[in-house]
Amino acid sequence: MSSLSDKQIDLQLEELSGWERDGNSIVKSYHFNDFIEAMSFMNQAAFHAEALEHYPEWHNIYDVVKVRLTTHDTGGISSLDIRLARRMEHIIQPKRF
Repeated sequence: MSSLSDKQIDLQLEELSGWERDGNSIVKSYHFNDFIEAMSFMNQAAFHAEALEHYPEWHNIYDVVKVRLTTHDTGGISSLDIRLARRMEHIIQPKRF
């Protein structure tokens, strides 16, 4: 696994609303209605992280979850970070019936 190029990262971030580059990481803050929604998001994201064997750095205070994704093995941002960010975005999408 290798880090993505700056151009590759920029292209991927165009499709990830609210995600920004911060050095060798991508970051986003999620805001929820309450603590239970924030915890539900983290629990669902944890299953995706486990499936990818790629784990976020995150911080929760009440209704806010701050996420930082980086690939320590490469010292940069890899496709695993983008994949996990996409899965997190999928969790928060409104359910359509």
